[in-house]
Amino acid sequence: MATIKEVLVPDIGDFKDIPVIEVLVKAGDRVKEEDSLITLETDKATMEVPAPFDGIIKDLRVSVGDSVSEGTVILSIEEIQAEEDSSKDEAATAATAAPAVEPAPAPETPPIIAQEASPTPAAPTAPAAPAIPPKTGETNASSAHASPGVRRFARELGVDINLVSGTGPKDRILKEDIQTFVKNSIQSGGSGAATGSGLGFSLPAWPVIDFEKFGPIEKKTLSRIKKISGAALHRNWVTIPHITQHDEVDITELEVFRKSLA
Repeated sequence: MATIKEVLVPDIGDFKDIPVIEVLVKAGDRVKEEDSLITLETDKATMEVPAPFDGIIKDLRVSVGDSVSEGTVILSIEEIQAEEDSSKDEAATAATAAPAVEPAPAPETPPIIAQEASPTPAAPTAPAAPAIPPKTGETNASSAHASPGVRRFARELGVDINLVSGTGPKDRILKEDIQTFVKNSIQSGGSGAATGSGLGFSLPAWPVIDFEKFGPIEKKTLSRIKKISGAALHRNWVTIPHITQHDEVDITELEVFRKSLA
């Protein structure tokens, strides 16, 4: 007898609203245990959610771009547990069909004995994805209406969340609001202080270059990890001093000693 079970997002650590960047199956696909179903992308890594048991995909509950958390239903799988019933039916059919055949002069072939399939093992629980420790160092409480995940996202981009206007329900600040704020600050040539970094830089606007004049170009969308790390790396490149230190040492006696050992 086939049973339909829901597949949930396993323990993914202290993360909420993780975006789905890839759906690897579709309705009607047959999957085996540990086959990848969807791919999630956190601030630090990507992870795949595996199938907890063998079965057939009945329907999908998520799509690319959706945000999920631990316990979110992603799809349902029809788990087939009556494998041995079908084997028995095939054996019965073969047994009833054999007497109907008239004996031929040649020796009769021995009857086919269907081998019963072993019982399907119990479905194991979905393996938990490795928990990624959250970043330490929480900022002071503010009056901004935002979730902890959005606040962490703002800190990683160096944005003062109190300067961001929310577009969500009851003026709730969303990740899209943070991204729009950063984009508008870059386009308007805003200083580092405008984004809450407190650096006081007033950098010139980035020049607009028509790269097509050098030949054909191809535009590709950056992954979420690259978008987040790119802004942080650029900030560090601008703010951290780059120092090269040169020291002179007289190694005359050291060279004499080294040669004496040869």
